[in-house]
Amino acid sequence: FSQLPGWSVRPDGSIVIATGNDDALGVYTCTPYNSYGTAGASRPTRVLLKDPPAFTVRPKEEYFQEVGRELVIPCMAHGDPPPTITWGKVGSAGQSGAHVDGNSSLVFRPLIKEQHGVWECTATNLVASISTTTSIHVLGTSPHAVTNVSVLPLVLAANISWEPGFDGGYLQRFSVWYTPLVKHPPRAHHDWVSLSVPAGAQHLLVENLQPDMSYQFSVLAQNKLGSGPFSQIVTSVPRGFPVTTVPPEPPAMTMHVFLSPPQALTANETSRGVLLRWEPPARFSVPLSGYALELRQDKGGWEVLERSIPSTESQVLVPGLIKDAFYEFRLVAFAGSYISDPSNTVNVSTAGMEVYPSRTQLPELLPQPVLAGVIGGICFLSVAVIFSTMAACIMNRRRAARIQKRRQGRSWPDPAAP
Repeated sequence: FSQLPGWSVRPDGSIVIATGNDDALGVYTCTPYNSYGTAGASRPTRVLLKDPPAFTVRPKEEYFQEVGRELVIPCMAHGDPPPTITWGKVGSAGQSGAHVDGNSSLVFRPLIKEQHGVWECTATNLVASISTTTSIHVLGTSPHAVTNVSVLPLVLAANISWEPGFDGGYLQRFSVWYTPLVKHPPRAHHDWVSLSVPAGAQHLLVENLQPDMSYQFSVLAQNKLGSGPFSQIVTSVPRGFPVTTVPPEPPAMTMHVFLSPPQALTANETSRGVLLRWEPPARFSVPLSGYALELRQDKGGWEVLERSIPSTESQVLVPGLIKDAFYEFRLVAFAGSYISDPSNTVNVSTAGMEVYPSRTQLPELLPQPVLAGVIGGICFLSVAVIFSTMAACIMNRRRAARIQKRRQGRSWPDPAAP
């Protein structure tokens, strides 16, 4: 072994080859012996050289794509034996709705908000395993939840700070929500108070709190497309002015509230309208209160179509759509004071449909202010017609009475006549 640099023999008889090259190729046997001789050589073993995986195509560091579009991220590697390529989202199990095509590329079709984050491509063979990461930014969505919410208790106040989540591609603003925890609340649900955060700030001082009372705090992010999910709820107790000896307060604790969006929203055309079906959220740590259905027409603004769908329902019928129009529907879930992200969006086109009235719209789809205006206008016209009819009748009666008096005056005899 002295003629082979980097080769050595350990005390236990093992051979150490510091650098594998063509000199290491071959068949090896091991022969143990002592002062009495040897029992023979071991069975032969063959040394082969294999190549670990190496990336030939790496994904870019970042990808920016609109929600609902297609996104393909390449990742290729070679080795001996050929490596296996796998993809996964960092911090999440599985592929979150994505799939891998025959070229080992990660395919999102369509891209959804929940696929935002860091993804990892891993190449593995018998020799080694290597990996690389890329960040996916999903644009055109409501903001993501803020993280690392912390509460610093102060005298009759608390300082709330957080780290913003991704803004969805639009300017986002924050609001801090808080509520006291009362052992015996006067009603079933306590009210939350919200405070707006100045633009660009990532902390807020909440003042005028009651001493020695527990408060819950949460942070909500909003942009032009709507509100993101509430952050984790943090419970804290503001400090008061000590006047008497009291038992120590329990330390602040953090509650994690999970409420994922409704799943698998689909739309089917029927003779009575469009039937929407969905699956309940996959994760929710508090009981569901219900659902709200939103729609928009021809890429306009989102409007709430139905805000009180029971949590036990998994379908709803939407009648009265306008003919030759394009609709989009989505669903959100409610759990107490929490609201989920919107579900996937389903598209409905009424072009060429004969089952819906042409250029008419049922009252169910009228926004409440418009519907109230229509009803008020109808009532006003009805009252005007009634008053006009009554006034005409009164005038006709008075005119008839005057004519009658004139006729009676002409028919009486003249007292001065002979």
